[in-house]
Amino acid sequence: MLKRRDKISNESHSGGNRLVEGTKVVGDIATDSAIFIDGEIVGNVFSRSKVVIGETGKVFGNISCADADIEGSVDGSLEIDGLLVLRAKSKIAGDILTARLHIEEGALFEGSCHMKAHVGISTQAHLGTADENSNDSNY
Repeated sequence: MLKRRDKISNESHSGGNRLVEGTKVVGDIATDSAIFIDGEIVGNVFSRSKVVIGETGKVFGNISCADADIEGSVDGSLEIDGLLVLRAKSKIAGDILTARLHIEEGALFEGSCHMKAHVGISTQAHLGTADENSNDSNY
């Protein structure tokens, strides 16, 4: 019985956010929990947890997160603190900074890749903080 509950909770992505196919978000997204993207985001994505981009998912912006599993497309830089998985149908146009990388045969990647033992994600680098948006900021 316990295995069945685990499977159901994983399928429903409990505790995470979900952007379904046919939905478009324009703007940055920041979350402490996992996010599952099957729709389209025009903006940066920051998660202290995992980012999963499904086959129909598209992100036009930078992604900064703990771990990422990408089957869709990303047009922007990726800063992954842990493991980045590029699935066979993924398409990436941008630079990658990650601690660990797994690329399946068939994945398309255009950009440079740098690997470090610990990346250390930051909201300031990707979400347009006051420092980036204002020359007069004292933050």
